[in-house]
Amino acid sequence: MSTGIIILAAGNSSRLGSPKQMLSFKGRTLLATTVEAAEHTSCAPIVLVLGAFANEILTAHPELKINHIINDSWAEGMSTSIAAGLGKMIDLEPSTENVIITVSDQPFITSATFENLLDSHERTGKNLVASQYAHTIGTPALFNKKYFEELMLLEGHSGAKHILTHYVDEMTTYPFELGHVDIDTETDYKNLTQQK
Repeated sequence: MSTGIIILAAGNSSRLGSPKQMLSFKGRTLLATTVEAAEHTSCAPIVLVLGAFANEILTAHPELKINHIINDSWAEGMSTSIAAGLGKMIDLEPSTENVIITVSDQPFITSATFENLLDSHERTGKNLVASQYAHTIGTPALFNKKYFEELMLLEGHSGAKHILTHYVDEMTTYPFELGHVDIDTETDYKNLTQQK
């Protein structure tokens, strides 16, 4: 059963003021951490969605060998990046059964984070698997192909979370304890770098 991973990295980090994808933590950028975690899974293909700062990000990561697509409509919201990434994935692998959608600013993501979602899907038979942290659910999250059309039809700045909450009976969760740590502001990054 083919499960791919879409890494969303198209935003302009407006609250931070610089590309958060390129912030460094533990010797590598946040984006490189996410890509490396995805590459060390059984999932394929992996599709990186870029938008704002695409050229700068690619120049700063010459080691990236994964598939990528540049979403020129990134300013219209995360929905456009999800659609771009999923469209690219289906082009690459039309038989894709599931997709895991993740973001590029969760510094504690690992390959196990992705594999746990896949294992939960296979173990429970649930077609939606969300990460659970800080009394909420979020990314990374797994979506079976039965939801691909709805993912493609998302609009504006809404992500895929409302699909998870709308089909709660078809969803299970897996704990990702540090999933609540993401980087939106200078304060977030300062707090991160002060961790041991």
